[in-house]
Amino acid sequence: MSNTDQPLRVLVAGLGNMGRSHALAYHAIDGFEIVGLVNRSKVELPTELKDYPFGHSFEEALADLKPDVVSINTYSGTHADYAIAAMEAGAHVFLEKPIATTVEDAERVAEAAGRLNRKVLVGYILRHHPSWMTLIERARDLGGPYVFRLNLNQQSSGDTWKTHKSLMETTSPIVDCGVHYVDVMCQVTDAKPVKVSGMGLRLSEEIDAEMYNYGHFQVTFEDGSVGWYEAGWGPMMSETAFFVKDIISPNGCVSIIVPEGTKSDDVDAHTKTSLIRVHSSKVSPDGSFVADDQDLSMDDEPDHDALCAREQAYLLKAIREDISLNRHLEDAVQSLRICLAADTSIRTGKEIHL
Repeated sequence: MSNTDQPLRVLVAGLGNMGRSHALAYHAIDGFEIVGLVNRSKVELPTELKDYPFGHSFEEALADLKPDVVSINTYSGTHADYAIAAMEAGAHVFLEKPIATTVEDAERVAEAAGRLNRKVLVGYILRHHPSWMTLIERARDLGGPYVFRLNLNQQSSGDTWKTHKSLMETTSPIVDCGVHYVDVMCQVTDAKPVKVSGMGLRLSEEIDAEMYNYGHFQVTFEDGSVGWYEAGWGPMMSETAFFVKDIISPNGCVSIIVPEGTKSDDVDAHTKTSLIRVHSSKVSPDGSFVADDQDLSMDDEPDHDALCAREQAYLLKAIREDISLNRHLEDAVQSLRICLAADTSIRTGKEIHL
């Protein structure tokens, strides 16, 4: 077996919902070998992961195990420092979104990847989702300028609300989730963002007084495209309109439709799309539409764990085949810049020019 055929030794840091799913992917993919799991507290693991070495110190595991790949699925505030430490130790990195909690830290991660010649794949799971890839392709076919209407509200309780409160110790909902959907906007338009305006509200005394658990922002692009994104977490959130995914242009629109009765705290609901509807704005001389709406069935799409496996398979491919991830990192920094500008707008009450 050649060196290029040897499994890549992986250290997985953070074993929450996303970390467990990624760890299961490394367990299942022949090109990876898990050498250690790290979590700051004890955690219940699925049977497939129980026999791997487990510890609580990221720094000790990184120094002792000397992995080829480090998978960082910890809270956002640790992302940049952990990623840079891993790269400086000689490892490639999978980094859950957001890439960092500040633009400066995000740029530090990108700079280190270039300087050290390491692959960094950020967990923008929608980039590996066939339905979202179809949505973006169909939207681009329509041509711009565009209106983006995107949201992801979650009526969370119990352990999910506990997780949300922990996330909000460092990151607001519009930053944590928004980077996914701003990335989609940027992939469709290819235009630079110009300005961002946001509003938000703290709806629970269970979170820090300086944090808000509901946010909404608007972004304007150089080509005239405009978009809004909305995200809220907590037991008070409405289920009525938790999932809106529309991309509109002068030539029609493309929309994702989820099944009636889908719950907002269902992780699969954040990515699964049972139906994509394509609408053309063309009308005949009598004013009627020329064509009926086209419904694209997405019955065979992957679930959440299968999507994580797709991400990790792409990371393996990028490492083995030396695929450049520079544009990917630039996009990750850009989407974070937009979401953090929205956060600043909410906190200052001012429109932010980019």
